[in-house]
Amino acid sequence: MDFRVLAVGDVCGGVGLQYLQKRLRQLRRELGVDFCVVNGENASGVGITPRQAEQILDAGADVVTLGNHSYNQKVIADYLEDSHFLLRPANDSPLYPGRGVGVYDSKVGPITVVNLIGRCNMAFGPDNPFLLMERLLKQIDTKIILVDFHAEATSEKLALGYHLDGKVSALWGTHTHVPTADDQVLPNGTGYVTDLGMTGPVRSVLGVRVEQSITSYRGGLNSRYETAPGPCKLEGVLFTLDSASGRCVNTERVMTREQ
Repeated sequence: MDFRVLAVGDVCGGVGLQYLQKRLRQLRRELGVDFCVVNGENASGVGITPRQAEQILDAGADVVTLGNHSYNQKVIADYLEDSHFLLRPANDSPLYPGRGVGVYDSKVGPITVVNLIGRCNMAFGPDNPFLLMERLLKQIDTKIILVDFHAEATSEKLALGYHLDGKVSALWGTHTHVPTADDQVLPNGTGYVTDLGMTGPVRSVLGVRVEQSITSYRGGLNSRYETAPGPCKLEGVLFTLDSASGRCVNTERVMTREQ
């Protein structure tokens, strides 16, 4: 039996969240999606609040993953501890609130979702994601394993994809907000893409107002980044898995946008 997983790129700001609410459930029906993972770490621009996490889940996500802005909104700490459906990177400090691995019910039985963060060019020192996944795989007993790898370097993402090929069902990259053209099934059956893209304003620099980003790169004074206005787009990848083996059999890029 095929099992269809939709992974949706980073939700950016209020306009991105509104577009997700408008579009995701319809998209699930159109694509026959059985399980949906949405990266929500930029729902507040930087970080996410409990209310925004609930809105993403209500919009049609089964699990919300995070990244380097997981803890920017301090109000999220207790929610991270309490919610089974919001994951922060598993290789962050064990002193941080929340969890990075979850097991969820589905029509084909339990499946595991893992959230990881990369180390290249990040301004902090998380645990090694390669070694952590080797340890986690010894503890995970579900056939379907999904990994959101929130990382800057394309090489780090691709290297982890090959390292886990045949050991996880699908691994996708988030964080850089630009969809890559390399969605594929790796040789041993792992679905892979270097970056999903984002859910947010089309006319923006990674979700941020264009003029603010230009000012920053020109060396001018700048205020805190603001999310650009709409229209918006939703970007992601649909992974079709064989539920008996847990292997990926097909990948398909997904993008919708407002006119």
